[in-house]
Amino acid sequence: MARRSVLLALAIVTALVGTLLIVMYVQGIDNRATEGQELVEVLVAKDIVNAGESVAAAEEAGKFEKREIRRDDLVPGALSSSTSVTGLVATGNIYPGEQLIADKFGNVGDTETLVIPDDKLAVSVELTDPERVAGFVNPGSEVAVFVTVTDSSYTRIILNRATVIGVGQTSTTSRTTTDEEGTQTIEEVPKTILTLALTQKESEKLIWADRFGELNVGLLSDKTKTRDEKGTDRKMVVPDAPAIPTA
Repeated sequence: MARRSVLLALAIVTALVGTLLIVMYVQGIDNRATEGQELVEVLVAKDIVNAGESVAAAEEAGKFEKREIRRDDLVPGALSSSTSVTGLVATGNIYPGEQLIADKFGNVGDTETLVIPDDKLAVSVELTDPERVAGFVNPGSEVAVFVTVTDSSYTRIILNRATVIGVGQTSTTSRTTTDEEGTQTIEEVPKTILTLALTQKESEKLIWADRFGELNVGLLSDKTKTRDEKGTDRKMVVPDAPAIPTA
C-alpha cells in the first residue's frame, strides 16, 4: 500500500513537472514570436519637408506627426520628439511617411551640397523677389519658367515644370525705374540665385532665355496644368495699341 502511494506521488510530481516544462516552452515560443512586435512612438513626416526648411517652420506648418510602429520597423536613430533638432534645418528633402532621424538635420550651411538627379544637370539663374514669386520658392518646389523678350515684344513659357534643387542667399541689387514724367528712381531689389534640375535641352533653353530675355518663374502645385503655346505679345494684351516704331 505504501509503495503504491509513493508511485502515485511520483506520477503526480512527474505530471506537474511535465506540465510546467510545456508551459515554459510555450511561453518561450510566444515571447520569441512577439519580440520586436511591441509598439513604439516615432516622429514621422506628414508632408514633404524641403531641404533648407527649418524644424520650427515645418512644425508650424504641421508637417510632423507622432505615430506608433512596431519596434522591428524602427529606423536606427529615429526621433520620438523634435527637441534634439530644434534650431536646425533639413539637409535634404524628407518625404511623407518617412521617419525623422537626427542625421537628416543640420545647420544652414550643411544644405549647400546639391542633390542632382542622375539624368539631370544643375543650372542656376539669378532672379529678384518679384521674379521668383516673392520668395515663396524653396528647394523641392516645382516651377514653370517664362521668358519675356523685349525686342520681339512677347512673353511665353519655356519650361512647363522644373524642380528647384537649391536656393542661394538673398542679396540686393539696384534698379532704376522711370515714370511717365521722366523722373528716375533708384530702388534696392532683393535677388537670389535659384538652381534647377534640368535636361540638356531644358538647360539650353533656360540659358538662352537668361541671356537674351527676362525670366520669371511661376510656382506650381501638384495639379497645376501648363501648356507649351506661342505665348502672348503686345497686340494680344493691348489690341488697339499703335505699332512700336523700328529704327
